[in-house]
Amino acid sequence: MAPPAADVDLAIRPEEVKFPTKGSTLTNRLQEPLKYSGSLDQYKSVDVTPAIGREFSELQLSDILSDDNKIRDLAITVSQRGVVFFRNQNIDVEQQKLLGQKLGELTGKPASSKLHRHALSNSKRGIAVDENGKLDDEISVISSEQNRKYYKDRFGFNSKKLASEGWHAEPKHYLRACPSDYAILKIHTLPTDGSGGDTLWASGYEAYDRLSPIWKKFAENLTATHHQPNFVKVSKEFGAELIDTDRGSPENTGLDFEASHPVVRTNPVTGWKSLFGAAHQVEHGWIDGVTETESDIIKAYFLKLIAENHDLQVRFKWGVNDLAVWDNRSVFHTATNDYQGKRQGNRVVSLGEKPFYDPNSVSRREALGLA
Repeated sequence: MAPPAADVDLAIRPEEVKFPTKGSTLTNRLQEPLKYSGSLDQYKSVDVTPAIGREFSELQLSDILSDDNKIRDLAITVSQRGVVFFRNQNIDVEQQKLLGQKLGELTGKPASSKLHRHALSNSKRGIAVDENGKLDDEISVISSEQNRKYYKDRFGFNSKKLASEGWHAEPKHYLRACPSDYAILKIHTLPTDGSGGDTLWASGYEAYDRLSPIWKKFAENLTATHHQPNFVKVSKEFGAELIDTDRGSPENTGLDFEASHPVVRTNPVTGWKSLFGAAHQVEHGWIDGVTETESDIIKAYFLKLIAENHDLQVRFKWGVNDLAVWDNRSVFHTATNDYQGKRQGNRVVSLGEKPFYDPNSVSRREALGLA
């Protein structure tokens, strides 16, 4: 919670965030947005909604792993469309890790940013990532059973919490200097009744474009402190050991799980502006430099933009071994906890650059001539 405001407009956090300057080891190495070369045009695909999502129904990612041009084009496609879906993939966990690292490397992420090691959902939980019993800190196991154990009030079937509280981007898990660029989730186990467990994604680009011109300028000058206290709480309650050092970047250490980032973020791959400092990762955080009441109002409005605009969302019904790749800089997502059986999969998360806002960047609608 933000420090209590006095009966005057006491700033919550008066200091300004210092964004990385050119040449910093935390900046993305791109000099300008990337252009799609067309190398994936040979594969059948369809845009799932006008605002977000694309699906490749036949492409096997394992077939293009050695083609850097196609992987770069895939990263560009993901960054433009927010999330891209693939059906019935044969990619294994080592190939999934290779893909995650290459997506970031081929789009300019800092050399020090590797694959994320989740503070809680790691090998210490003893959940295998393949049929051979392999344990791997660079694979976050998405387990309904583990979530119900640690967060029963949120992930339990028939939870009384509002489902909209679940919207987040992956920085909620590692709130240090270099949060995620790309994430890859492959679901291999679904509830046996064959229904439930969908995932939804929402476009941060489109959420930004829904703001009025005055609100856009206002948001562009804001930073927000992201804060996640649940990992420490779970650790104390269940005796779960946490990873507290080098979680994929030398900058991502410690157990405070708190960092300040721009509310509007520029995606270096597209050059487009996206709403970033919103939803669950700031539920326990705050908007910097404003009163607690003002912070709550701003956070509630940004969450409303994400959760209540169904036309900037896409919903995906998983099949066994289906896979999704998304850009955490520009989308939010949430699971649908409407099932009682077991749901499990493997997620690989690439770490990217320190978030920044470029005042010369444009919105998605502007870039596509839709403004």
